[in-house]
Parts: sequence; structure tokens; C-alpha cells
Amino acid sequence: MTFRQLTAEQVVAAAAGAGLEVIEWGGDVHVPPGDPERAAEVAQATTDAGLEVCSYGSYFRAGADEQLTPILDSAEALGADRVRVWAGTVDASDADDADWAAVTGRLKDAVSEASERGIRLSLEYHRRTLAPDPASVNRLLQYVPGLGTYWQPAVDAPDAQALAEFDAIAAHVDAVHVFSWWPAAERLRLHEREALWQRLFGEASALPSPPRDALLEFVPGDDPALLPAEAATLRGWIAAAQ
Repeated sequence: MTFRQLTAEQVVAAAAGAGLEVIEWGGDVHVPPGDPERAAEVAQATTDAGLEVCSYGSYFRAGADEQLTPILDSAEALGADRVRVWAGTVDASDADDADWAAVTGRLKDAVSEASERGIRLSLEYHRRTLAPDPASVNRLLQYVPGLGTYWQPAVDAPDAQALAEFDAIAAHVDAVHVFSWWPAAERLRLHEREALWQRLFGEASALPSPPRDALLEFVPGDDPALLPAEAATLRGWIAAAQ
């Protein structure tokens, strides 16, 4: 999530000023789930600025008693046709059969509920969930038809490893979170991992169905002043790959 410290209206102005095209609104700060009136206001502000809402970033973790309906209400009011969700709270390396059964069962029900509204659910690719690596993601997607996934470079993964992980799930990737952390959680400027991202966008552009969205995330220091240059770097890579 980028720019939590700004209001939604300030985020819209910053994104439009930087020449970006879409925003994924998050459910933790800017568009709370179950408040469709606020979601509609944010959607209007987004489109008034010439931007589109591409998705809704939820914190639904497929818990047994967790409600998806308020999230879908907000996504629908936003005009988002995709909701990002999380595969539980246990890392795949520590999960047992019961963990897999509980999460996949809840995700199946969630996909069914979302599809009734024309909304696609797509996994957050993240450690401490059942989707931390390609093998686990592919296992989830096999168990839960209709589910998609995001992708981002794993923390501490060198370029070759990150690209191999993307390749292993590329056919199912709906969106890519674009940021440059290295060697661990240090937030660098995008261009400091240029080799990774140039190759990634080149490979993605050659896919029969490339990811729909490249979403800029984790601007260093959460500094809005850096956004125009970071956005220009991202747009340059995408243009060069086309």
C-alpha cells in the first residue's frame, strides 16, 4: 500500500500529476470495506482526474468466519472488477492438510460469491500465506478454479530467481506489484533494479495474456515528491517492452 499518510483525494492528485493511469484502492485506509458511499466518492474523484480504478486491495484472508460481502460491496461501488485477497495466515512451509483444506474451501466459496457480481479474486503473492512461491500458488489455483494471482519479487531474491518465479506462474498473473527492494527490505529507487524490471516487462509483453496492470508500490520514504520520477521510470520500461 502506497501513501497511507495521504487522503484519497491527495493520492488521486499525485497519481494524475505523475502520469499514471490506474489506482488500486486499499481497504485498510482509503476505502474501508462496507462503506459503499465512501467508495463511490473515491471512484468519482478517480475518474474525474482521468484515472481508472483497476482493483480493490482487500485484507480478506479466507478465514472461516470472515465476511467477503462488505468487501464486494465496496469493490462494486468503486467500479473495481478485481479484488486482491490473501491465502490465510500460515506460511505454506508450515501448513498442514487442515490449513490447506480450510483456506481452499473458503476461497472456493469466495470466488463463487464474487463471480456472481462479475468480480475476480486474485491472490496476494506473499510470505506467511499459502501463496509464498510458485509451487504453492499453482497448488492453490488447481484447487480453486477461477482464482488469479498477483506477483512481486520475493524479498532477497536475486534477479534470476525472481524471474524464474514469475515464469512459473506467468499464465495466471493478473497484476504485478512493481518496487525495488534490495538486498532485503531496503526501499530503493526503481531504476536501482533496472535489469530485473526490464527483463520482466520484456517477458511479460511476449505472453499470450500479459498481466493487465503494473502497480507502482513502496515509493522510498513514502515521499510523494519522488512519484513523478518513479512513474516515468515505470512507463519507460513498459513502453520499451511493447
